[in-house]
Amino acid sequence: MYTTTIKRAVLGACILFSGMAAVAQTADEIIDKHLTAIGGKDAWQKINSIKQEGNVQVQGADVAVSITVLHGKGSRQDIAVMGMSGYQILTPTAGWSYMPFQGQTKPEPVTADQLKESADSYDAHGALVNFKQKGHSVEYLGKEDIEGTETFKLRVTHKSGKTETIFVDPASYYIVRTITKQKANGQEMDVTTNLSNYKKLPEGIVVPMSIGLPFGELTITKVEVNPPVDEKVFKPENL
Repeated sequence: MYTTTIKRAVLGACILFSGMAAVAQTADEIIDKHLTAIGGKDAWQKINSIKQEGNVQVQGADVAVSITVLHGKGSRQDIAVMGMSGYQILTPTAGWSYMPFQGQTKPEPVTADQLKESADSYDAHGALVNFKQKGHSVEYLGKEDIEGTETFKLRVTHKSGKTETIFVDPASYYIVRTITKQKANGQEMDVTTNLSNYKKLPEGIVVPMSIGLPFGELTITKVEVNPPVDEKVFKPENL
């Protein structure tokens, strides 16, 4: 009797652990296929800097956006609208926001929580490239319908503690949507971003040229890979 009970317990444990391994392997397989689809891990690891330019319509106004990332060093987002220019700068040690069209008269430092959760903004390779070495973890959550497509659903827990849900198209292995939990004014909120119109660049990497944001769709018009970036751009003006 006891022998049978022990055998059942061992068998149950084996089934449990093999199931867990299968789930973990599935997550890894999805990520590997996704990285292959967007050009391969080796191609992305050659990226030291990237600059994107685009436009988004916000309440009838044309907003010009420029995003500069120097891998591991900093990111800068410049915004121009109605004759005014603002920016947000993020680095591993400090960050600033200057949005004159929102009433700011000088750059203001971002909060410690914002700085901690924004570490991926200056990761030019993306969170999924070498995610384990970066201290992130990924969990496979099954499938979910996104606008008629049964996508793979992954939850990424970043080293900072920030969580992000990623939806991967099983046909292309492109990411079609992300939902990120962010803190604003002391409250946590979900920010949904839709990604589409992927394009392969001469350097071999594949990037989305249409980014659906909560306030409008950002259309990328220009992408530069490995342009020279002076680190002075990550220091605020008008202080």
